[in-house]
This record gives sequence, structure tokens and C-alpha cells, in this order.
Amino acid sequence: MGNAFRQKRMQLFNQCLESLEKPIRILDIGGNELFWTNAGYHNRKDVEITILNLQRIHTHHPNFTSVAGDATHLSAYADKSFDVAFSNSVIEHLYTLESQFKMAQEAMRVAQYHFIQSPNRFFPIEPHYLLPYFQFLPKKWRYFILTKTKLSRNQKWDSKQAQQYLDEIRLLSQKEYRTLFPNSRLWKEKFYGFNKSFVAHNF
Repeated sequence: MGNAFRQKRMQLFNQCLESLEKPIRILDIGGNELFWTNAGYHNRKDVEITILNLQRIHTHHPNFTSVAGDATHLSAYADKSFDVAFSNSVIEHLYTLESQFKMAQEAMRVAQYHFIQSPNRFFPIEPHYLLPYFQFLPKKWRYFILTKTKLSRNQKWDSKQAQQYLDEIRLLSQKEYRTLFPNSRLWKEKFYGFNKSFVAHNF
């Protein structure tokens, strides 16, 4: 199901790119090469993708470049260094609303266009743990469920990994997303009438 949503999301993204002059320079904040390979971008000579993470990763295609950097502080890049700033399910991993705001500001600064996706806080199923309304439980209850039961993804989570996820993930509501991207269009991914996730873009 996740793959189906990503494919539909990329269909929208591909449509957005059609009107841009080639080659297109994309900064992928927090992504990976496999994501773009699955989307067929490794065969595109008209698109150059810079993949930014806290640590560099190995890439296998000439139009992919990996760099180390901080999503909240992209001082290595001047204003509008890229045509597009792209990010898929990353901004919710930044611990605080302040850090999420900084990432949003940097994404809009370094690129002419942006396409930033994140899950909806009020979607019934929490996407990282695949449990209903898990995000609204007290943190100590969530930690217990993850480490002492197999309810999440049919496994007991490692204690350090569980704590790390519980600390870093801060899901965004629609109102907060509009605050982060006040002048952007908000595309809503729907699942049986619910807003599963949001994409903020300015195409």
C-alpha cells in the first residue's frame, strides 16, 4: 500500500517537473538512491539529483550525488542553488516544531520550487509503527508497547531504537503544515476519506 501511495505521489511530482527547463537540479533532503531508482530517475539524463543526509551514502549512477548536511542548516548552498527541493517523509523526524520550521525555510530558500511530503498526525494509523491512534498515547505507554509486545510490525523493538523513534518523530497536523508552508499549495493524499499525508509544493 505504501508503494502505491509513493507511485501516485511521484506521478504528481513528474507532472510538476514537465514545465521546468532541463536539466533539472533536485536536492533530495533526507532521501536515498533506491527511492529514485525505483521511480526510474537513474535513466534520466535531464535530471541531476543531490541526496543530502547527515552522512554521505554510496551512489551508483552518474546523475546521483550524495552529500553530508543538516536539513535545518543548508548554509553550504546559496539561495536558489537548485531548481527543486524534494523531501519524502523526513520533516516529521526532526524532534521539534522549531527544527521543522527551519527545514521548511531552508528548503524554500535553496530552491526555486519545493515538494515536501509528510504523514498526517490525525490519520488513524500511525505510519511508523502501524498501530491505530498510537501517536496519541503517553510516551511511556508507547515505549512499553514497542519493547514488550509484538503489536508493532509483529516484533519487539530494540529499546534504543524504540526510544530514538519516540524522541525524534513529531507528526504534523494540517494546520501546522500550512503554518510551515504558508504560501504553498497543499495536496492531500486520501485513504477512504481520511487525509493520509500532505505534500506542500509551489508548482
